[in-house]
Amino acid sequence: MVRDGYLYGGAFIAAGLLLGRLTHPLWAVLPFLLAFFFLWFFRDPERDIPQQPGAVVSPADGKVTDVSPVSDGGEKRTRISIFLSVFDVHVNRSPIAGTIRDVRYQRGKFLDARSPLCAEQNEQNIVTVEGDRQTVVFKQIAGLLARRIVFYPKVGDRVARGQRVGLIKFGSRVDVVLDINANLSVKVGDRVQGGASILAFLPPSGELAAVGSTPASERAR
Repeated sequence: MVRDGYLYGGAFIAAGLLLGRLTHPLWAVLPFLLAFFFLWFFRDPERDIPQQPGAVVSPADGKVTDVSPVSDGGEKRTRISIFLSVFDVHVNRSPIAGTIRDVRYQRGKFLDARSPLCAEQNEQNIVTVEGDRQTVVFKQIAGLLARRIVFYPKVGDRVARGQRVGLIKFGSRVDVVLDINANLSVKVGDRVQGGASILAFLPPSGELAAVGSTPASERAR
């Protein structure tokens, strides 16, 4: 469980005990229910991380709401969007193994995370991970209810595929932006699990060069 679960849950359990003692036991029911909700919401289950070469795993639990081409820095890329409802696990994981090259926090609005506009207008954390094959960008995007985005690693840190890297509190969205030549493994409507579900497979660097793409190592220079 994420540490926040103990903080929120413990606070409401204490409030319930206090209300039950000072007033009537029935007044303790609501704080106890809220305590149960927070303990459940901040759950952090273990996951079996896929080991296939080139696999890109989902950064979060949720539903795939969009798979579409986008332009990123003048390059054609593929964006996979995943919506996290309040009922999903909200722990975020790294989609690939590599080095954190950039972490950029962008302030913005709190539109519904299912809205197409939220990808550009909402408050979000944009993370760039450079792996052995190429660079993958993933975004932690705040939603209508989300008011806090947490990301643990720093620029220069190495992360493993599926490693826990952060958290978005309450309803939210994550976007994964990868090379246009990646072989996709999901479609709109699919349910995915953070760290366990494969979103796509990245082609080897040699194949990227053969089709005219620039390897991530060269783009970083």
